[in-house]
Amino acid sequence: MTTATSQDMLSPWKQGVKDALPLFGGYIPVAISFGLISVQSGFGVLETILISLFIYAGASQFLFVAMVASGAPMSLVVIMTLLINARHIVYAPNIAPYLGKDRRWLFLMHGLTDQLFALSLARLPQIAKADRIAWYTCTAMLAWFSWVAGTAIGAIAGDEITQRWPVINDVLPFALPALFLVLVAPRCNNRLWTLTLGASAVLALSLRLVGYPNLAIPVAALSGAVVFYALQTGKARGKTV
Repeated sequence: MTTATSQDMLSPWKQGVKDALPLFGGYIPVAISFGLISVQSGFGVLETILISLFIYAGASQFLFVAMVASGAPMSLVVIMTLLINARHIVYAPNIAPYLGKDRRWLFLMHGLTDQLFALSLARLPQIAKADRIAWYTCTAMLAWFSWVAGTAIGAIAGDEITQRWPVINDVLPFALPALFLVLVAPRCNNRLWTLTLGASAVLALSLRLVGYPNLAIPVAALSGAVVFYALQTGKARGKTV
């Protein structure tokens, strides 16, 4: 009986490890790229690792390093970093129903990233309420560790790695898009999500090709929400009729 109970207690942790593995494949290459770029921009190895340890914000870290290296005012750096991370305002209401009132969630939210949000939104409804903190803690900590570890590798040995294997410079930019694709693909299991994600992807690519890369993501995201709502509303009306 004790053994069975122990196994039950470990199951959400084991599931967290399993679910976090795809994040390793996407985080480490991008983090290596960040570590390399940060050191090349004049930051020290320790400073670079601390940025990933405490800021831990993906694209915002690249922006932070670039703006500081270019001599931008720190107030502007902070404002731009906050603007990029404003998307978390949208994440919070969607994930809050699964978190409960346990105050430990406040500390664990430092580990919330785009990819972990998508993963949590898909997995948390399937996990028992009592096991959610264990699962989230395990998944978030492993993802965070992989990002910090990748940053350290890039900061310490990035130059040597890219000189020895130049092809890595061409591969690194595709790591993060590939990770998003892995997370999004399982959602294409019905007509509603397939059409929504397809419309968003086509619009984003079209805007990128016509020369509006900065508008691609926000406009595509907004259009995806509109398409999803329109299709869902039309489906509901069809059933009513």
